[in-house]
Amino acid sequence: METTDKKTIHTSVPEPTIRRMPNYLDYVKLKKSEGVLYVSAPRIAHRLRFDATQVTKDLAYTGITGKPKIGYNVSDLLAAIEEFLGFNHLDHAFLVGAGSLGTALVGYPGFDEYGVKIVAAFDNDPLKIGTNIRGVPVMPINKFADLAERMHVVFGIITTPADQAQQIADLMVSWGIEAIWNFAPTSIVVPERIIVQNTSIYANLAVIMNKLHHKTETKTIK
Repeated sequence: METTDKKTIHTSVPEPTIRRMPNYLDYVKLKKSEGVLYVSAPRIAHRLRFDATQVTKDLAYTGITGKPKIGYNVSDLLAAIEEFLGFNHLDHAFLVGAGSLGTALVGYPGFDEYGVKIVAAFDNDPLKIGTNIRGVPVMPINKFADLAERMHVVFGIITTPADQAQQIADLMVSWGIEAIWNFAPTSIVVPERIIVQNTSIYANLAVIMNKLHHKTETKTIK
């Protein structure tokens, strides 16, 4: 019965709530490291600059409830958020594109903490094939499908140039990948059954530079 409830909760969670959850997780981890036993929604909201009512609503999706005038037990809240996000279940991932960005992602040790372990990288560059990145082997693309099937990998990461991203996405779908994290500077189109997250570093940079530019303009006018 408990499992059914969790599935129901997850399917109805608004995406903005999911995006806020890692912020809550980081803050709760900090409080736990400081030896704090309880933390309230208003305290979390103040630190993260969120609305306290929104924090309460968001955390309710994890199935946890706080105590009146006391708040949430930090250890229980930490476990609830990690379970909600799936960070306590390690999923293996394949990455395609062992260039600078791909190498940085493969070499980033923090993914394990968040439930993802990149176990293989793939590329079509002969100079990269046969090498390894922090112990992760770089293999030719034609090995992807067989290894994904044998290792039951359903999570793919794309860090190729933009003009190769859609082709790689199509191949991943045909090879049984169910979720794609796309870092290429272009959006990819996949069937609705495939989970996809387009993460554009350039789009985020554009937002920062635009805000910085307008901030500078405002200062100049004053």
